[in-house]
Amino acid sequence: MPKFALFFSFALVFFGVPFCPAQAKRPMTFEDMMQMKRLGETAVSPDGKWLAYSVTSVDLNQNTKTAELWVQAIAGGEPQKLAVGKPGDGGIQFAPDGHSVLFLSGRENGQQIWLADFDPATGATSNAKKLTSIATGADDAKWSPDGHSIVFTSFVYPDCPPISAADFANGNQCNADRDKALADSKVKAQIFTHLLYRHWDHFTGAKRSHLFLVSVDGGMRDLTPGAANDVPPFSLEGGGCGCAFAPDSKELAFTENLDPEQAISTNADVFTLDLTDPAAKPVKVSTSPGGDFNPAYSPDGKWLAWRSQARAGYESDKFRLVLYDRAAKTIKDLLPEFDNWVDEFAWDSPDHIVFVSGNKGQGPVYMVNVTGDDLKRFGKTRGEWSAPHLMDVDGMPWMLGTLVRVDRPAEVVIGNVLEMDDTAVRLRLGASPGGAAKNITKATYEPKAITHLNDALLAQLDLPQMEDFWFTVADGTKLQGFVIRPPGFDAAKKYPVKFLIHGGPQGAWGDSWSYRWNAELFAANGYVVVMINPRGSTGYGQAVVDGVNGDWGGKPFTDLMTGLDYAEQHYPFIDKTRECALGASYGGYMANWVLGHSTRFKCIVSHDGMFNPESAYGSTEELWFNEWEFKGKPWDYYGKPDSENPYRKWAPMMPAKNFKTPTLVIHGQLDYRLDVSEGYQLFDTLQRLGVPSKMLYFPDEGHWVLKPQNSELWYKTVNDWVDQWTGASGSSH
Repeated sequence: MPKFALFFSFALVFFGVPFCPAQAKRPMTFEDMMQMKRLGETAVSPDGKWLAYSVTSVDLNQNTKTAELWVQAIAGGEPQKLAVGKPGDGGIQFAPDGHSVLFLSGRENGQQIWLADFDPATGATSNAKKLTSIATGADDAKWSPDGHSIVFTSFVYPDCPPISAADFANGNQCNADRDKALADSKVKAQIFTHLLYRHWDHFTGAKRSHLFLVSVDGGMRDLTPGAANDVPPFSLEGGGCGCAFAPDSKELAFTENLDPEQAISTNADVFTLDLTDPAAKPVKVSTSPGGDFNPAYSPDGKWLAWRSQARAGYESDKFRLVLYDRAAKTIKDLLPEFDNWVDEFAWDSPDHIVFVSGNKGQGPVYMVNVTGDDLKRFGKTRGEWSAPHLMDVDGMPWMLGTLVRVDRPAEVVIGNVLEMDDTAVRLRLGASPGGAAKNITKATYEPKAITHLNDALLAQLDLPQMEDFWFTVADGTKLQGFVIRPPGFDAAKKYPVKFLIHGGPQGAWGDSWSYRWNAELFAANGYVVVMINPRGSTGYGQAVVDGVNGDWGGKPFTDLMTGLDYAEQHYPFIDKTRECALGASYGGYMANWVLGHSTRFKCIVSHDGMFNPESAYGSTEELWFNEWEFKGKPWDYYGKPDSENPYRKWAPMMPAKNFKTPTLVIHGQLDYRLDVSEGYQLFDTLQRLGVPSKMLYFPDEGHWVLKPQNSELWYKTVNDWVDQWTGASGSSH
């Protein structure tokens, strides 16, 4: 397990304020949420003494978000802004020798890679210098293990000459000229000759993401010259460059999708490239027809691990952890009996991997050896972990990482691994992971906070903890729900309900903070918040995830209604006569489905929801999604009755004559996953039927509302709508 030792002693007092907030005082407001500092990427120095991280601040009046870089001693002390940093910088990483850092900055000629000296004794940075000057900018930079080079991504025109040290000026100028001509042209028309011509919130255009290698002395080359597809493929989960260096820095592993029609393909593959030979071609090492992502070499170079999906065309298939033996050229599923997704992972030693996996509303860290016969869960902490990093402190194992909870935004924390270990949750192959998890009896372990971004503000706020409950549906499946009580809760009173429906549909509610759909803020003005994880939800095994496929308005709908029934029966403070259903994306679809199949709610909020699956198929971009979820293409069902056509059987528009519930429709013009026409169709239908309705339209937002002042309007409009139809916010006797 050990990676390195820290040469100083940890005193418990240095951790300062514990990770849980002080005595609550008042409900949170939207302005409070906008004042909170938002933790971004983190990096730990090679000697384990320093933490570098990004913090984003929101200026509501200026309608801006600005990131800044900080450095802080892990053993204590005040954080300090990166001395060579400027507002907007990001992507900080320590060099392998610990004596320099790289970061990304747009201070000169677009975003470029910058290097600076770092003093491991004091944490000071100095002598910043720009490394790259590529016309198309640099992103996702990563050090090679020997510290001699850096890999990064840049969006370039594939038909321009490759940007390389041999002919840098020609390739760079071609890209600069093409960008300028596009910006200067009075004609903004585009001609499409392929699908995926737009994606999420932008038109893809002629540029593609390529991988580049730059040495610290400035020599550069395009590692994927001429590639007509993005390297790495687009991923909502981030993942940076989607690439990794071998320990000797002589090989690079990366992901690429070579399928000719990427609008219907999820098949990203893992390739390796010999960096010592400029003429070398990539070699495909993955074999799965599904997606393969996030390759990472073991410290000894024996193994290459990645996250792998078995089924083609299904973006929500189980993410397995596989190992590729570089010598034998064989692949094995490391945890074939582990039934939840491997969300992110990192090598801890040549023999062990740590990974995060969503599990029943939490995001614990696990550790497994390379033989796969010893799987351990560090399950005594509440919340969702990310970026886990194991280290030795005076001979004791500690885990440092980012932890987020529904009642607290992300902070960097550290915990004693031995105290976090649930021995009753030690999972071995052949044992039932679900069964073993039920044996947890130990008290929750509280890690210590390293960062304290919002302590002063959080100490003023009443942010109730989330409670969970379990219920059983008609076919015997056990599902989970969550309740958040309003601030200043009085058990003698009755409270109205905001019933939140998650998106995906392969997603989940859990013990996690959100700035877009913040459960604490929804509860703050006197509401009980109820959240159910129905069929389709992650963290309960792949069978539950798959349970929504081809059955969008079936079992997931009855799961939601059964879960709400259970909450009404077991929480006497719920006023079931004053409930509003709210959902976005698939949650918006389900809000629309509820509109035609239930009158139990006083109001509905439908954000970016699918209303007409047939028209949604023709206006979306990731066609693999609709073809998987609705079991084919609309014309496959030509001539068949609606009962046999998923595009009509599960269409919220079909039972429109049943619409009675007052509905707020929200949609963004730049939402290309679910085109704005879906919102227009719903609103027009409601208006023609005479159903009380309102539409909030954002011309400058996509699938999510991200701009601060737009978010302010969103929350005000949503909460005012719920207040209007539930009889005003707050409780009643």
